[in-house]
Amino acid sequence: MKKIALLGLGTMGAGMGKRLLHAEFSLAVYNRTAAKAATLRDAGAVVAASPAEAARGAEIVISMLADDQASRMVWMGDQGALASVGTGSILVECGTVTPDWVEELGHAGQEKGCVLLDAPVTGSRLQAAGGELTFLVGGPKAQLETTRPVLEAMGKKVVHVGPLGSGSRLKLINNFLCAAQLASLAEAVGWMERAGLDMDLALDVLCTGAPGSPLLKTMSQRMMKRDYQVNFLLRLLGKDIVYAQKDAQAAGIPLRTADSALDLLERAKELGYGEQDMSSVVEQFRSGKGIA
Repeated sequence: MKKIALLGLGTMGAGMGKRLLHAEFSLAVYNRTAAKAATLRDAGAVVAASPAEAARGAEIVISMLADDQASRMVWMGDQGALASVGTGSILVECGTVTPDWVEELGHAGQEKGCVLLDAPVTGSRLQAAGGELTFLVGGPKAQLETTRPVLEAMGKKVVHVGPLGSGSRLKLINNFLCAAQLASLAEAVGWMERAGLDMDLALDVLCTGAPGSPLLKTMSQRMMKRDYQVNFLLRLLGKDIVYAQKDAQAAGIPLRTADSALDLLERAKELGYGEQDMSSVVEQFRSGKGIA
């Protein structure tokens, strides 16, 4: 029974922790807001007071944080996980972070005798809770095979996409495409509503026709129900787009469609939707929201 450390129990991490316990791994968890760990403690996890405490003695240390800054703090900050990891431990960064940070963290891990995998996920809150995530893994295949049973406890698919950093880069591309489609859907819904179209009929045509995709179907349902319970925070999608723009620019590709998507996400944040589901981006096109 491998000892696992899980750092970060937000929208995704909490569900991932439950799946690890369900698979009967020995689990230590850390979260900055300790109250969020209560459910996992009751289910059998050890709740640590710091990332270093959680990582001590763990064979595999997993981080699921919101951004580069939060990831840096749990790995390299005061009482960070790298202060206590043992030689030979496998580090797994599951957050949506930049390839630059992954490279830096990989070098820091090597200095401790550890190997890093970057393994961001596709899927959101419901997939995390149900063990239905897809892991996009960058890094050495040998360490991936050692880690595979742990990842498979949390997901339905584990894909090795290349060397270290490849997982994070592909995840940013994934989220860029999602954001572009989400933004155009929000504009289309606003257009259709103001034009007085039969929304059920119109969305059925679009979702089952050439524009249709899993994202279009799911997001249009949430938009019509105005159900903005968080599956993916709107402000975090904006953060991902900024990361994607930076990485694509380094490759000589300006993401012009990302500029438009980010503009709509920023307007939604200004209207107070930053802490709601990303589907709430549509509200700026509805009556009284003050479209620029």
